[in-house]
Amino acid sequence: MKIHEYQAKEIFRKYEIPIPLGKAAFSVEQAEGVAAELGSFPVVVKAQIHAGGRGKAGGVKLARSAEELRQYASEILGMTLKTHQTGPEGRVVKKLLIEEALPIKKEIYLSILTDRDTAKIVFMASEAGGMDIEEVAAKTPDRFIKVYINPLAGMKGYHANEMAFGLSLPADQVKQFSGMVSRLYDLFVDYDCSLVEINPLILTEEGRLVALDAKINFDDNGLCRHKDIAAYRDPDEEDPLEVDASRFGLNYIKMPGGNIGNMVNGAGLAMATMDVIEQAGAAPANFLDVGGGANSEQVENGFRIILSDPAVKGVLINIFGGILRCDRLAHGVVEAAKKVGIKVPVVIRMEGTNVEEGRKILAESGLNLTMASDISDAAVKIAAIAKG
Repeated sequence: MKIHEYQAKEIFRKYEIPIPLGKAAFSVEQAEGVAAELGSFPVVVKAQIHAGGRGKAGGVKLARSAEELRQYASEILGMTLKTHQTGPEGRVVKKLLIEEALPIKKEIYLSILTDRDTAKIVFMASEAGGMDIEEVAAKTPDRFIKVYINPLAGMKGYHANEMAFGLSLPADQVKQFSGMVSRLYDLFVDYDCSLVEINPLILTEEGRLVALDAKINFDDNGLCRHKDIAAYRDPDEEDPLEVDASRFGLNYIKMPGGNIGNMVNGAGLAMATMDVIEQAGAAPANFLDVGGGANSEQVENGFRIILSDPAVKGVLINIFGGILRCDRLAHGVVEAAKKVGIKVPVVIRMEGTNVEEGRKILAESGLNLTMASDISDAAVKIAAIAKG
């Protein structure tokens, strides 16, 4: 799960990570109120969306007066911000962060994430922090420092020192930096994070290290332990179909540019199904895993969600019946078809528990369905139908 910058900074504050003074604002009037509380200009007006690259896209402005603050807040609120992370459709800005402007002497990139290859937590840092960090990573990856930490042993003092010296920090800032990254590590572990990123972490003219930006992503599987973090969820920043699916315990992800809807039970089977669809010359429009223990209601709602996507030109249902019996799937498909109607071709391949009963239910339903003998046959049939 992703959260907004202002929410991430609230968590930073709990862990005594230095951040600029500021507050979120949801209207121009609130933005003016926050600026009045800060007491002086300039202030920074920052769009709040779940995407990076906001500065280059015009979503971050430096206001030197009350007039500029009102102008920028009016322009940014309600705008559709398009960055390299939002895709061409962009995101509508509904929230702002108003912060004090700080004098910058040096910009640093700093992040923490899990490294699956080594089963460790890794700090990544670079002296080349700022808006062009993606270009730095692509062209000069050697400018990044990587420090690996065994989560069973925890972070040690030498890990922080290795980063501080690699970043050429002045001696006066090494102790300050070491304490900050130690607390960042605690935050990462305490909240089951998948990413904590500061870009940039600045060194001010007065010698303070301050997190000018903040990004935190959380492992969804750990949210049951963190009700306070789950409350940060912003459905406006998520695909409406994904939000709808989550209400029924379905794992749904929309795939841009696809035309074949998928319903599968099991993440591995879903990924294999998408691969086979690509090989057949079509493109998956979604990833939908109804899970091994799905009931008829979940199948029905999954089918409804797939059909509500206008990009879908055909649907492939690939079920290996175990806990999710084939007859239960068939009942769900029939009920969904009755309620929402089927306006696109549907190809079904299923094997496993109660498969004959499931096939009988579908055959007697009166629905226009195409049965397939195996997954390759199913993919070829749905791709041919979609092309036609």
